[in-house]
Amino acid sequence: MRAGVVGGGWAGIAAAVGLADAGHDVTVFEMAPQLGGRARSVAGEPDYDNGQHILIGAYRDSLALMRRLGVDPDAVLKRLPLALPYPDEPGLCLPPGPPLVAFARGVLAHRSWPLSARLGLLIAAGGWLARGFRCDARLSVAELCTGLPAAVRRDLVEPLCVAALNTPAPQASARVFLRVLKDALFSGAGSADLLLPRRPLSELLAAPATTWLGERLRTGHRVQRLEAGWRVDGEAFDAVVLASTSVEAARLTAAVAPAWSATAQALAFQPIVTIYLHSPGSALPSPMVALREGPQAPAQFVFDHGQLGGAPGRFAFVVSGAAPWVERGGCAEAVLAQALREFRWSAPPIIDRTLTEKRATFACTPGLARPVAHIAPGLWAAGDYVDGPYPATLEGAVRAGLAAAQGAAADVADAATGDKGAKGAASGSPTKTP
Repeated sequence: MRAGVVGGGWAGIAAAVGLADAGHDVTVFEMAPQLGGRARSVAGEPDYDNGQHILIGAYRDSLALMRRLGVDPDAVLKRLPLALPYPDEPGLCLPPGPPLVAFARGVLAHRSWPLSARLGLLIAAGGWLARGFRCDARLSVAELCTGLPAAVRRDLVEPLCVAALNTPAPQASARVFLRVLKDALFSGAGSADLLLPRRPLSELLAAPATTWLGERLRTGHRVQRLEAGWRVDGEAFDAVVLASTSVEAARLTAAVAPAWSATAQALAFQPIVTIYLHSPGSALPSPMVALREGPQAPAQFVFDHGQLGGAPGRFAFVVSGAAPWVERGGCAEAVLAQALREFRWSAPPIIDRTLTEKRATFACTPGLARPVAHIAPGLWAAGDYVDGPYPATLEGAVRAGLAAAQGAAADVADAATGDKGAKGAASGSPTKTP
């Protein structure tokens, strides 16, 4: 079949590769001059990434896609055991081994927490495990964890929640949070490992995909209209995968699928702000350090690029769930003050640059109605925002792209054979794919 993919982020790349590997004729439309979406290097300045992105060991489809495009994950990603060190203490660190054993050992060894706090976390985690990591869809993360000791909420739950869901714990979906914990902490050895980019972000997927797709790719082309049939700016396709942002997808489907468009348009967003500081000769205690957020302390994490194969003396301070700071006009000076309080520097740090992604992710709130993946026969949505159990992550985007490619191909095959029945595993939400 002839398939059009609108959008060249990680979801669009996954969909295009999946369709091409299945033997289909693919055309990718991307409005930006380069692929990668929100997870790419800054155009014209490849040494800077559009915010600090990380992967974890559980991102198996993302890692497989990188390998398919000729990228060795071990060469471009630094694998570290899950650890949340703070400037003044080692924090929680999970040792290698079977997930349940490693989690229990890591928690019990965390001497900065009193024994009662450690046991309280293990009891709560055991309850989540016994319930299959499911809970009432109306619960927030803060409500789910009300009974946990304050130190556990402060040093583990809140930073993990804002890092994974980009939504503060009082507003974040407990159901989605539990699914993240299940996959990261309890789905297999190494699943919780942190995979930190040691190369510019575009080298992980966008640049290899550009070479791989070749003449299939049309960059600098913002699609203006989508017509039933399916026609993209007047060009006919057998199937179309909308792998653009939810805002663009809502615009393009307003006439052909108004109900779906309204659901996509209703999504709210959370920003992420990344403040790059420069301090020659300085280094952090570890490549990634967690920070305690507060009224005058915006950042929750900081990354030492010098320890990750990047520019020595460059540090990326990340402010997730940054809506209050964006509304106040920014947080660069507050982050600089936070950095001066938390660390010792060989040279006074200066603000190198500030990157603000105002629509970094959808706001992952309890009971959120997310648009489904299957819009109409031959028309699928692929993105980290589509309906499913995961928050807006790179892995969610890749899985959505792969599932949309399968679904689009199944739609066309069904139309060719006159089969109007169920589509099996290709139907429904792509992010529900195991």
